[in-house]
Amino acid sequence: MNTTEHNLKLYNSLKGQKEAFKPLHEGHVGMYVCGPTVYYDVHLGNCRTFVSFDIIYRYLQHIGYQVRYVRNITDVGHLTDDGEDRMAKGARVAQLEPMEVAQKYTVGFHDMMRIFNTLPPSIEPRATGHIPEQIQMVQDIIEHGYGYERNGSVYFNVRKFDRENPGAYGKLSGRVLDELLAESRDNLKSQDEKNDPADFAIWMKARPGDIMVWKSPWSVGFPGWHLECSAMSTKYLGQTFDIHGGGNDLKFPHHENEVAQNMGACGCAPANYWLHTNMLLLNSKKMSKSDGNFITPQDLFSGENDLMSKAYSPMVVKFFMLMAHYRSTLDLTDDGLLAAEKGYRKLMETNKLLQQLQPDARDFDGSESDTDRAILALIDEAYAGMDDDFNTAIALAALNEMGSYVHKLVNKQIDASEIAPWVIERLKTIFNLFITDIFGLRDEAGADNADGTVDGLMELILDIRKAAREQKDWPTSDKIRDGLAAVGIAVKDGKEGSSWTKN
Repeated sequence: MNTTEHNLKLYNSLKGQKEAFKPLHEGHVGMYVCGPTVYYDVHLGNCRTFVSFDIIYRYLQHIGYQVRYVRNITDVGHLTDDGEDRMAKGARVAQLEPMEVAQKYTVGFHDMMRIFNTLPPSIEPRATGHIPEQIQMVQDIIEHGYGYERNGSVYFNVRKFDRENPGAYGKLSGRVLDELLAESRDNLKSQDEKNDPADFAIWMKARPGDIMVWKSPWSVGFPGWHLECSAMSTKYLGQTFDIHGGGNDLKFPHHENEVAQNMGACGCAPANYWLHTNMLLLNSKKMSKSDGNFITPQDLFSGENDLMSKAYSPMVVKFFMLMAHYRSTLDLTDDGLLAAEKGYRKLMETNKLLQQLQPDARDFDGSESDTDRAILALIDEAYAGMDDDFNTAIALAALNEMGSYVHKLVNKQIDASEIAPWVIERLKTIFNLFITDIFGLRDEAGADNADGTVDGLMELILDIRKAAREQKDWPTSDKIRDGLAAVGIAVKDGKEGSSWTKN
């Protein structure tokens, strides 16, 4: 597909508005997304972010871009509120080596991404594998006058940066520097060493007991969390690249400090477009373990929880995420998941029926009908939704409207002569592409039938029922139909025979 056919617009957090997307290099996109800190199992809020950016990645490729997608693994330097490295804390609690913790939860993260059927990124760098690049960036920041050393630690001089680059610090989060100070996680750390409370560490001297440490020109220590992403994005995408993404909670301090670090190191902003996913709520409240308002992906899949009425499959949960725009707050509720389950199953069943359609040119009178125009307009509408800042909700609504024509055609409410064969073929192609290539949805019922066993059994059962109907053995025919209905299979009788669908 040609990228020039699409007027792609992105909501740029840096500008606070939608903008036409124009990559730095025609036909190519560089995208960096902040990955997980692998000290614990990935939570649902993270899953929403990574599912959203997977769809963005898929769509950019679908419309013809060659995308280098970089998503990091943070395995050092991300501190807790009390100043302890999250990896070290995870190792201490589990009585493991930090790299054991990192490996365990990295594998778990990858497993969860496979469960949600996301594509792997082009490059997945680990922070611990890029210490030299981070040390070099600290040196560059010092040489440009924005870093200073105190007792073996190095801090970024935010006030000086703000004076020399008016409005740059705080632009991403949309607030002024003094307002941001109240939210900074660094406010309570090493205040006696800093020139100003706004300053943040880009290299930290190791304390007694720290085990994830490296030699540097300033001390034996470890890099700051914010610095890691600056160094890794620059290494693989260049000093300035196209898209930087992450969760809304990373705008400040993480992303705001990334912008400052990159500008402090090279005088250039890291990304032209900043994209942020919004929060995932649970029953209209923020997820919180301490309040008992918390659920893991595994809890949803197994149904072993007190918050939902039943288990929900991974594709149903993913479909639920697609029902809202990635920048919208999404409230995870039992009613919402039940609706998503119905919507997902209907979409999969519609696609199955559509792919089985065999248009016959003999039924077509050769003229373009209103139905043809309506279906083609809905295809355009689905693409327009995705071109409008990757709005999956609009695209899904258009697919559902297309599906109504499929069901009318199957149920003979629309005559085959009303739709041109080439329109049906285009509908079959685009409908399937949206489901599989763009949304990354799997047909879970189809997966259970991968070897054709279920189809074979159903064909046999329907043949037996057909013979009973031909012999006017209505009790046997009804018994088969009702028995199948009891296990969730609906039999539909038509002029051309019987078909079955899974309810």
